[in-house]
Amino acid sequence: MRELPRKLTADELADLFEGRTRLVERLAEVEHPLEAALDLVRELPEDEALEALSAHPAIGAKELSARSAREQGSDQDAATEAELVALNRSYEEKFGFRFVVFVDNRPKRAILPILRERLGRTRAEELETALSELVAIARDRWQKR
Repeated sequence: MRELPRKLTADELADLFEGRTRLVERLAEVEHPLEAALDLVRELPEDEALEALSAHPAIGAKELSARSAREQGSDQDAATEAELVALNRSYEEKFGFRFVVFVDNRPKRAILPILRERLGRTRAEELETALSELVAIARDRWQKR
């Protein structure tokens, strides 16, 4: 297993977090950014947290980075795709931010029950979960580099 880095540039972090956000800029300034990320995201002002989540592609989105496309898999079941679109829309309408989940190469149909369950949570619970998932994704991406 690859060790978490002592320092990363904003560009390296932007690659792991799907964009150069204020979160990425903050992380580029600290030692051990991937170790510090979970604590840092919990202290972000809401607008910065939402910016970081919005940079991440929606599960099932058509426009994905090559990395996200590999992670999300290629199961092309039309019913699953349609349900993901509908549930993602409901999620964003309810919470005001994008659904983020650490897919870890699970098929999209395996994400549906997770998305349904998370729709039953409070906004505060979901914001914390989404940010934790965002950090887990970035750490996993670093480990697989």
